[in-house]
Amino acid sequence: MDLSTERLLLRRWRDSDREPFAALNADPEVMEHFPATMTREQSDLLVDRIEAGFEARGFGLWAVEVAATGEFVGFTGLAIPGFRPGVEIGWRLARSAWGYGYATEAARAVLAEGFRLHGLKEIISFTAVGNLRSRAVMTRIGMTYDPADDFDHPSVPADHQVRRHVLYRISAP
Repeated sequence: MDLSTERLLLRRWRDSDREPFAALNADPEVMEHFPATMTREQSDLLVDRIEAGFEARGFGLWAVEVAATGEFVGFTGLAIPGFRPGVEIGWRLARSAWGYGYATEAARAVLAEGFRLHGLKEIISFTAVGNLRSRAVMTRIGMTYDPADDFDHPSVPADHQVRRHVLYRISAP
């Protein structure tokens, strides 16, 4: 099932999304708050895992398309973090899509879907401490932050600058 907003279409992945997705995953600015950029193979494997998640759970990270142009610009959706309980909302957009409010617009639709259709009671989001853009989106969509929830991401090397993460939460209305 697709989700639509005023300007965006959130949909399942197409083969044609793989090349632009690999390009954004290889962009050092897009991946600034991750331990490393991704190769094409790693990016394609992520798409495969995302699609498997849709099949297993009925939700996942939707491909985001600008409705007016049909341009693929990244993803926004729900995922199960492998290292902690809960359902996470996340997004990753190409630099060309930054500054238009797309992440906030898509995330609001995803939150509504998670609470309404999937009956989730709480949704979390987390990012590296210094990722101010994502933290601003988390605040705009109504998530709250408690410094007591900060943590070291177990998948990030101990000496890496993005190991320390912040956690935001939102409860069902």
